[in-house]
Amino acid sequence: MSALLWALIALPLGAGTVLGLGGRRVNAVAPLAATAVAAVTLGLAVAAAVARPGSEAPLFTGVRAGLRVDGLSAVMVVTVAAVTTAVLAFSTAELGRDENRGRFYGVMLLFAGAMLVTVTATTLPLLLMAWELMGATSWALIGYWWRQPHRAGAADTAFLTTRAADLGLYLAAGAAMAGGVGSLRLDALPHTGGAWLHVVSAGVVIAALGKSAQLPFSFWLSRAMEGPSPVSALLHSATMVAAGAYLLLRLHPLLTATDWAGPLVAWTGAVSALALGLVAAAQRDLKQLLAASTSAQLGFMVLAAGSRGVAAGTVQLVAHAAVKSGLFLAAGAWLTVLGTKQLPALSGAARGRPLVGGTFAVGALTLAGLPPLSLWAAKDEVLAAARAESPGLYAVGLAAGAVSAVYSVKALWYVTRPLPAGPAAGHGAERSAGRGTGHLARWAHLPLWVLTVAAAVLGVLALPGPADWLRTLLGARGEPSPHPWEAGVSAVLALGTVAATWWWLSRTPRTERAAAPWAEGWLHLERAAHALLVRPVMGLARALAAFDDRMVDGAVRQLARGGSALSRLAGRVDDGGLDAAVGAVASGARRLGSWARRPQTGLLHQYYAQAVVGFALLTLIVLLVR
Repeated sequence: MSALLWALIALPLGAGTVLGLGGRRVNAVAPLAATAVAAVTLGLAVAAAVARPGSEAPLFTGVRAGLRVDGLSAVMVVTVAAVTTAVLAFSTAELGRDENRGRFYGVMLLFAGAMLVTVTATTLPLLLMAWELMGATSWALIGYWWRQPHRAGAADTAFLTTRAADLGLYLAAGAAMAGGVGSLRLDALPHTGGAWLHVVSAGVVIAALGKSAQLPFSFWLSRAMEGPSPVSALLHSATMVAAGAYLLLRLHPLLTATDWAGPLVAWTGAVSALALGLVAAAQRDLKQLLAASTSAQLGFMVLAAGSRGVAAGTVQLVAHAAVKSGLFLAAGAWLTVLGTKQLPALSGAARGRPLVGGTFAVGALTLAGLPPLSLWAAKDEVLAAARAESPGLYAVGLAAGAVSAVYSVKALWYVTRPLPAGPAAGHGAERSAGRGTGHLARWAHLPLWVLTVAAAVLGVLALPGPADWLRTLLGARGEPSPHPWEAGVSAVLALGTVAATWWWLSRTPRTERAAAPWAEGWLHLERAAHALLVRPVMGLARALAAFDDRMVDGAVRQLARGGSALSRLAGRVDDGGLDAAVGAVASGARRLGSWARRPQTGLLHQYYAQAVVGFALLTLIVLLVR
């Protein structure tokens, strides 16, 4: 059993490493090899979901690295592997031969492998390792076209924002150990002792909200849209952004162990679903609309986690993964064909490419929450859990569901307009790495339709029989189910909103000026982050650099100058004093020696004369002294 589990994570990680290191040298085989690896991984994921294997190995003293496929992770491994396979199959038609396919597919597989470790980890250290790898590979994928500065900057923004929130997991790990959870097992975190329990909860909540692009971290998801469309389809549907919601669903006992974490998470999710829904409705860029809708839809999952609706959040997660990956791939197909992602420029795109348009239409209607499609049933499950917690949560969630119909219909309305004279000319058409080819490979439609069918039918998980089975699988029996009147209210609200939005769009002239700049600008969250965090930090860094240059380095330089001056003075004293005195003594000794050598002539009569003079002087001295 453990061999199956290790194979499930080792296959994408190993193959991704080989392809990534191979780079352009494996361009010819990388697409097919990566898709084949993803398909085999999907087979292993299904087998693991049935067999439920587990494995542990020593990691640190008193801490083990644990992996296990239980009820929730069984759903997640299949979802992650299935979406990865569909996205990689589509991307074979997305990337040209001049791209570094080995690096792209290698990093995609590494990311998928990290996500599989994340959803199967049973201990916090292993979860942290996978979490870090997921963040690093997402940075590499978002900045795949790194030679374009704005794309590299977008990758940096996404990485730094999520990385700042990820520090919460390290805070949680340290607090758990301080609170007596030395094993760092995820299921033991709710038993952290004393006030450390609140610190653990706060760390987990911050990390999860940051990864799932909830308020106030949402703006990074807008910047992440600079990556290739397959990257958006994988990272922002079932994997990276879903990891935060998954973590909250996994650790819902931790949220209920405190009296504040659950309500905080629930209200954050509800407000994010409503506010980011309004942001999505204001967008004129299709990928930005889908990005904002991702944050909004994840808000429903976070709402479910905070409302103790684990099964409801899981259904929402799985259904949204299929819907959003299909929509992102459809947007990528139009970007490839037409070279634009601006909604006014995409008028007639669905009519010009009916196969892609059909998948987009089904996905958009599912995202709108129309019955009997999957997200209608999934949202009702979430709203039932919210209503059991608070009528206010239910009202905000219901309003967010209505807003989701607005932005979904807006996207559908634009792409189904009559064909313009030059659809590729568009407003503000954006060309990306030579795209706008006017051609899409036939096989690229297959993964689109597979995801579309899944998006439409996954709502069966919310039907009474399958819902009971899912609650049993997740160990979440006793969770509230929606009453018939709740399903009716949400259905009528969705249908009415769709009809009203379509009518209003058809009768309102389109203008280039944004109706709500604050919403189109993602609530100016990035600007606020720069004003409140980036600029003060950079200002402090510049001040510290100036202090270091002028004070610390200045003192060091002055000390060096003083030492140099002292050494010069010492040199002068040494040269002009000590050395001069020594030289004078030596010169005097030489003179004395010279004088002493003069009487030494070797002539005997001179010596006699010198002796006579000497005796005469001695005699004179004796006489004078006496």
